Formats: sequence, C-alpha cells, structure tokens
Amino acid sequence: MPGPLLHFGATVLCAHAGQAMPSVTSPRVMVSGQPVATLTSPYMVAGCTLPPPPAANGPCVTAQFVTSALRVVTLGQPVLLMDSQAICAPTGTPLLPTVVQPRVIGS
Repeated sequence: MPGPLLHFGATVLCAHAGQAMPSVTSPRVMVSGQPVATLTSPYMVAGCTLPPPPAANGPCVTAQFVTSALRVVTLGQPVLLMDSQAICAPTGTPLLPTVVQPRVIGS
C-alpha cells in the first residue's frame, strides 16, 4: 500500500512511548533534507517506559522492521514507509511511526 517514506527525522515510537531512531540510513536518497531509512537498518529505542523483569519484559531496546516498500529501493535496499511493520526486542511490541514527511510517497 502506498505511503510516505520514513526518514531520519521521522518521529517513531515504541508502544510504550520510547523514541526510536535508525542506526543506519541511506545517504543517496534525501527527503525533507534528511536521509531515508531502509529495511536492513536496525532501530535503537530510548526512553521506553515498560518496566524490567519481574514486573514486565521491558524496556524496548532495539527494533527491526519486517515490511517495507515493494517497488522503491535505494542502494539495493527497500525503503521504509509509514505503514511498515516492526518488532521491538525484547518485548515483541510494534514501532509506531507518528510524524513523517508528507511529500514523497512510495509503494
């Protein structure tokens, strides 16, 4: 499904309001003056509020996207879209892209 591309400055949160940022971006494609994120880039999560064991299995530390654009790539890697799905470790909860650039749409 078409959607806006994720970039380095996008606001992406874990399910517990932790801020997630890509650890690697593609410098070849820029949107809103910032590089786009690709499927292979792990995300680092900071500020997750889920308590550690034994109260829960948190906090979220990293995340990996498992879906991406099907037809848009940079340097051979699929770019991430606003509706791409990710899984946080160790909690297994999703990442939630909330604010992205609105101008470039991919599918």
